[in-house]
Amino acid sequence: MFRDRTDAGARLAAALKHYKGQNVIVLGLPRGGVVTAAQVAEYLSAPLDVLIVRKLGVPWQPELAMGAVSETGVTVLNQDVIHTHRIPAQELDREASLQKKEIERRIVLYRKGGRLRALKGATCILVDDGLATGATMKAAVSTLKEEGLKKLVVAVPVAAPETARAIGQMVDDFVCLELDPFFTSLGSHYYEFDQVPDEEVVRLLGEAATAVPELGDPVTKSTDIRIPAGKVHLDGDLQIPRGGRSIVIFAHGSGSSRFSPRNRYVASALREAGFGTLLFDLLTPEEENVYDTRFDINLLSGRLVAATRWLLENNPLAKGFQAGYLGASTGAAAALQAAALLGGKVRIGAIVSRGGRPDLASEDALRGVTCPALFIVGEFDRMVLELNKRAFESLGGIQKKIEVVPGATHLFEEPGALEEVARLAAGWFKKYLV
Repeated sequence: MFRDRTDAGARLAAALKHYKGQNVIVLGLPRGGVVTAAQVAEYLSAPLDVLIVRKLGVPWQPELAMGAVSETGVTVLNQDVIHTHRIPAQELDREASLQKKEIERRIVLYRKGGRLRALKGATCILVDDGLATGATMKAAVSTLKEEGLKKLVVAVPVAAPETARAIGQMVDDFVCLELDPFFTSLGSHYYEFDQVPDEEVVRLLGEAATAVPELGDPVTKSTDIRIPAGKVHLDGDLQIPRGGRSIVIFAHGSGSSRFSPRNRYVASALREAGFGTLLFDLLTPEEENVYDTRFDINLLSGRLVAATRWLLENNPLAKGFQAGYLGASTGAAAALQAAALLGGKVRIGAIVSRGGRPDLASEDALRGVTCPALFIVGEFDRMVLELNKRAFESLGGIQKKIEVVPGATHLFEEPGALEEVARLAAGWFKKYLV
């Protein structure tokens, strides 16, 4: 028995002492696993982060997992549960959609919308407060298999033996303090097993970040800003890495916002490549609720022009920078149209469209684009791919290209798809935005 999760974490840390002094990153599964992981990270003097995974509960029995989904879109299903309980496909889809929304909320809350820290070449210790069915842990392990780790370790205070064997076969090292052959519930192994609030997770991550410097994404200038655009002000997030002299301005798509985890993931990768980033809302919250306004490309491009000129001419953090655009969905059309509208007044150095709708830009705007433009589309996003090809034919400029991401759909939710988008975007901006 463990007194609480802190006690379990301290005892687990002692069992992991042989990893001290190595290039180790500790990941906790929120929320309870973060309390346990914090003790491990502190003992090993290692960075602490979260890997956000959500259980897909049976609709009429939420505690029973029919699968799990991770923040990168990796989904693991328990076919036995699905078959035994005759779960309809629409119920599975509905539950997955709900949990993905909760993942997005937690990414914003726990990491301010940022991506998971770089893990390539590191030893990752993945910690939870225990394993029952192991559905969320399996999804977490499957996610980390894509990260190029040197070694993957799963560490838990207690587990059901069958689950422990299954997880142990998936990783390089498995550490568990107690195996209970009569496992009934996780809470029965703790004297205190209260729900962990979000505020506690945020506090622990903040304390860990202060104790251990953040790896990668070295932002020295970061600020929330309000951008004047005619009669309204638009909220944004401006971040400039050390030595950055170019900035990528994001134009999100219809129904999205500056908190989009996909855009924030790509933005983080661009900052690691040395580019500043501005993510801002093209519409006010009231305007966002109006369907026609969300598809008003003239309005969106006008807002983008106003934001670009204000940023490069008046904001002290980015004044005089070279700028590029990254647009998604309707934001891609707005980016192309804004670049044509700016012309020689404020030259846009390069444009990248991610799953965009460039076909919604006017023909005159497409012909008026002179900067290098890259369209990135998923292989199975067939309708959008066809629309991109049509707009591509009308596009002005000499340097233009369409990149098709194999196996990807519209949102690039497949394993490795969004990473490929980030790689392609960074490569394009490195080549042309100098």
